[in-house]
Amino acid sequence: MLSRRHLRIKVLQSLYAHFQTQDGQINQTEKGLLSSIESIYDLYIYLLSSILEVRDFARNRQEDARQKFLPTAEELNPNTRFVDNRFLEQIGNNRDLQRNIARLKISWADHQETFRKIFQNFKASELYEAYMNAPAASYHEDKELVLQMFGEFMLTNEVYTSIFEERNIHWADDIDTAASLVAKTIRKWSPAMDEFKSLPPLMINPDEEGDDLIRDFVLKLFRKTIVKSEESGKLIAERAQNWDLERIAVLDVIILKMAICEFTEFPSIPVKVTINEYIEISKEYSTPRSRQFVNGMMDKLVADMKASGEIRKSGRGLVE
Repeated sequence: MLSRRHLRIKVLQSLYAHFQTQDGQINQTEKGLLSSIESIYDLYIYLLSSILEVRDFARNRQEDARQKFLPTAEELNPNTRFVDNRFLEQIGNNRDLQRNIARLKISWADHQETFRKIFQNFKASELYEAYMNAPAASYHEDKELVLQMFGEFMLTNEVYTSIFEERNIHWADDIDTAASLVAKTIRKWSPAMDEFKSLPPLMINPDEEGDDLIRDFVLKLFRKTIVKSEESGKLIAERAQNWDLERIAVLDVIILKMAICEFTEFPSIPVKVTINEYIEISKEYSTPRSRQFVNGMMDKLVADMKASGEIRKSGRGLVE
C-alpha cells in the first residue's frame, strides 16, 4: 500500500532527527522510524472507522426521530439510502476491519459533536440531496458518494483532522498518506468481496526483483546513509564549489546522501527513479531553491559516479 516515496520521506525525517541530535542512538531512532511507519496503518483504520461513524450517526438520528412521542410520517418512514449504503454496510461488516478497530479500542463517543457537524454539512449539500432523491443508486455510485463525503466534508473539517493530530504526533504529517490509502481501498472494493476479505497490508508490492518488505528497504536506506555519511558528504562538497555550503539546507544534504546511497546500494532501483523521487521530495520538504540545487548536484554525482564505476545497476532495463 505504501509507495517508495512515503518510505523515503519517513527515512528522511528520521535521518534529520538523527543528524540533528548526534547522540549516536541509531537503534532507538530505528525503532521510532519503524513505529512511525506502522502507525500509518493505525491511522488508516481510524479513518475507515470514522467514515462508518458518520453513517452510524445518521442512523441513530433517524432512530431517535422514529422514537419521538409524535413522530411525523417522514420520521416514521425515513429515506434510508445513505444509512443503507451498500459499500458502507459491506466494509462495516468486514472482519479484518472489526478486528483492528477492537485492537485499537476505537471509540468516537467523545467526538459526537464533530460528527454531528460533518453530517449536517453533508446533508445540506447538493451531493447528498441528489444521491438521496435519485431513482436508484448503483454500487459504484454508493462508493463515489462515500469518496466525496470523505474528501469534501471530513478531511476539510479542521476539528475532525485535529482529532488524529492530537492522538499521535506523527499523524499530522501522515494524514494525507493514510487518506490516500483509504481512497484506494474504497475504489478497489467490489460487491464480490465478503466479510472475510482482508484489508490491504502495509507493504509495498514486490517488484520484478522480488524486493522485500518495507522493513528491509527502510532500514537499509537508513543505516547505509548513516554509515556512508562522511564519504557522501565529501562527494557533495567536492561538487558544490559554486554554492555556499553554509547556506545549503541541512535537508538538501541529507536528501543527496540518501540519493547517493540508492545509487550505490540498491542495484534494482533505476537511477532516473531515484533522481525524480528526491527532486519531488526536495520541492515539498526543503527550500524554494532546493529543486535546482538537488537536481544539479545529482546530475553531477551520477555522471562522475558512473564514470568511476561506483554506480552499478542490474536487472532488465537498468543497465545503461
